[in-house]
Order: sequence, then structure tokens, then C-alpha cells
Amino acid sequence: MKIYNTLSKRKEEFVPIEEGKVRMYVCGPTVYNLIHIGNARPMIVFDTVRRYMEHKGYDVNYVSNFTDVDDKIIKASIEEGVDASVISERYIAECKKDMQNMNVKPATTHPKATEEIDGMIDMIQTLVDKGYAYVAEDGTVYFRTRNFKGYGKLSHKNIDDLQGGMRSLLVSGEDQKEDPLDFVLWKPKKEGEPYWESPWCDGRPGWHIECSVMSKKYLGEQIDIHAGGEDLVFPHHENEIAQSEAANGKEFSKYWMHNAFLNIDNKKMSKSLGNFFTVRDISEKYDLQVLRFFMLSAHYRSPLNFSADLMMAAKNGLERIITGTENVKYALSNAKKEQIDDAEKALLTEAKGFETKFDEAMDDDFNTADAISAIFELIKFANINATADKSKEFLQEILNEILTLTDICGLIVDKEEEMLDSDIEALIAERTAAKKAKDFAKADAIRNELLEKGIILEDTREGVKWKRA
Repeated sequence: MKIYNTLSKRKEEFVPIEEGKVRMYVCGPTVYNLIHIGNARPMIVFDTVRRYMEHKGYDVNYVSNFTDVDDKIIKASIEEGVDASVISERYIAECKKDMQNMNVKPATTHPKATEEIDGMIDMIQTLVDKGYAYVAEDGTVYFRTRNFKGYGKLSHKNIDDLQGGMRSLLVSGEDQKEDPLDFVLWKPKKEGEPYWESPWCDGRPGWHIECSVMSKKYLGEQIDIHAGGEDLVFPHHENEIAQSEAANGKEFSKYWMHNAFLNIDNKKMSKSLGNFFTVRDISEKYDLQVLRFFMLSAHYRSPLNFSADLMMAAKNGLERIITGTENVKYALSNAKKEQIDDAEKALLTEAKGFETKFDEAMDDDFNTADAISAIFELIKFANINATADKSKEFLQEILNEILTLTDICGLIVDKEEEMLDSDIEALIAERTAAKKAKDFAKADAIRNELLEKGIILEDTREGVKWKRA
């Protein structure tokens, strides 16, 4: 298995720190609103990496955080007149719903920044004690970037060419920095903001320190894989390396994986351009399995363009796989012969060749585009050869192979029985009654239940309209 390592800018053979185990950290979202489809790409991509690792027999400890203290969260809390924790807990719950609907497995641990403050204070103090950090007059703590000799090794930037403007939390007193490149580890409180006591001042942590601390706590001082979107390479992941390696005196992560950007109709996603879509927006038009299939249809390091035409192509492609799976199941239910014969054994050997192609694609830096091509080849083979005159043993093997490969990709191809129109209308009526009673949790639960069964609701002035995905 080879992984493209951002650190070395080349593919490297994957060798875990501990045999049979993978320690993997993936940067999660800042929870101030519903997640957008740009957030969805790393969630789907690295969930698929995890699934393949588990398929290969690795015990994967998968950690993905929620940043639940941040300027945007505080801004939203002030606008609503509620505590910041109300905002973050609301959108953590919504994020988990979207992840479930995209068939993204829950992480082994989903730590929250606000629950790890003590660990952050301890690491910052270690950095101060080692001379890698200093305390300004107002209690702000900065990291001495130039003191860490390896700074720039991930982003391949020359520190002498770097200027300010790194994505650190903005604080008053920037002129207190010894060097413009120094970044914030701890910042003083402001009126009306959440804060914690520390040896330096009442305040809150900078953005970068949380991942260094949570990774260390839940995975150890050294990890196998650190992953996220390519926008995090600099400065976030660069700063994580500096903090972690300065504090622990060890290499932080052996492999760094980054997915490329997602564009909308060949333009950068932006609210100002009117092309900003949340996962929830997309779920009103498509089953989120289609979104997942679309995300995996390109290599994770290739820029991906989102458009209605490409989503329709993804929908059609996924339906081909689902229909092929249903055909095998139908043949299996109607097969009369039990035992496999020699001719079928030869066909089964041919079918296993598609699984080999799938594994070769995934072993080559998780090339899901080629892996899905192998699934299509298997489906084509099944449409020709998996017929009711074959043995149950042969057909079951073909079905198992399809389900194994699609499950690695997180694709659900076991089609459930379609709901009757009367059952759908009854649930819609129940949802309407729940909304009138202001039981919005129940109304949302019914909407999600219908969505999982491929029923998309649209609230209009004329009432609720629905359609099958």
C-alpha cells in the first residue's frame, strides 16, 4: 500500500508504527453552522481510507475533532443571545446527522476543544518552559516560530520568504510579537466571550493548539496518518507540527494526507457568488449516497467540480450498481441448483480478478476512481453471468464480492422495499402535526427517516410535496 505523503511530496509505502494498528487523526469542522459540501469531501474520503484499512485487517483508531470554541461560534451566539455552547452543541448534532446520511462512520473518538482545555494549558506551559513560546504583557502566549528549525517542511515554504497573515486567531496587541511569523497559543478574554483560567490570563486557546493536544491524548505522541483538506496544510498543519514536535521531541505524524478543493461549476464555493451549498441543501435534491458516490468518482488529490450534470451522472452510475446487485439477488432467490460446478469455479476466478483490480487501485494511494471502475466491471460481469440457472453457491459468492467492495466505499446498494404512498402520506401528516405542536425534534426525525428511505420532502406554500430520490 502506497500513500502520497504531503511531507515528502511523493508516494511512500505504508508501514505503521505498530504492526496491525493505524493511528489516524482527521481535522473536523468548526461547528457554527450546517456543514457544507466542501466539509463533506474529507469526511467521505478519509472514512473510505479508514474502511479500506479495516478491510485489510488493520485495527484503526480514528480520531476527528469538533472545534467548538471559535470567533464564528461566538459571533453566532451573540447574534442569537445564547451561550456559545448552545450553538456548538446544536451544530455538532446536525453534523452527526449529515455524517450518518452520508454513511460516514462515527470516529473512534470525537473530542471537543472545550473539553480539552487543561491539556492545552499543559502543552503551552511545556512550550514556554522549553523556550518555544513566550508570554506578552497582556497574557497572550505566542509560539516562537523561528525557534523551531523544521518550520515550513510540510508546506515546503521557506521561512525567510514568509510574511504575516497566517490564519491565527486575531488578538489585540499584535505588535507584542517578537516576530511577525509568531502565532497565538493563548489569547486574553474579551467581554461577553467564554474563557478559562490559565497561568497567563483568563482567556481561550488559539486554533492550532487543540489538534496537537487531542491527537496526543487519544492517539499518542506519534501517529501514523494526519489528514484534512489541502487548505489546512498552511498554516494549521504546519503549526501543529511545530507545536507537537517542539513539545514532545518526536516526529509528529509519519504520513500527511490532504484532499484537493471542491469547486462549484468551476468556481470557488462562496456565499457572495450564490454557489454555497450545505450538505442539507444537497439532501433536498439527491440521496446523499449520490453525493458520496460523486465524491469518490475522482481521486482525492484531484480538484473536483460539482455541478448538476455531474451529480446526475453520479446518480445514474450508482443506480447501475444498485440494479446489478438487485439482479444478482433476484437470480439467487430463483436459483434451483445448490452446489457450484467447475465451469462456475472458472467464472468465479474471473470475478475475483475484479476484486484484485479494486485492491490494486486502493493500494495505489486510495485511487477510488479506478476502484469504482473495477466495481462497474464486476457489475457488468454479474449482469452477464449471474443468472438463475447458476448455483446458489456461485451467486452468493458474486453477491458477497459486490457487497464487500461497495461497503469499503461506504455505498449502500442493498435496496430496501419501497415505501407505499399511503405510508409516506401518513408520516408526512404525523410530521405536520409535530411541527404544529412545536415538536421540531420529532418533525426532523420523521424527515430524516423518510430521507433514509429515499423520500425527499419539500415544504411549499401549498403544503408538503414529496418525491422518490
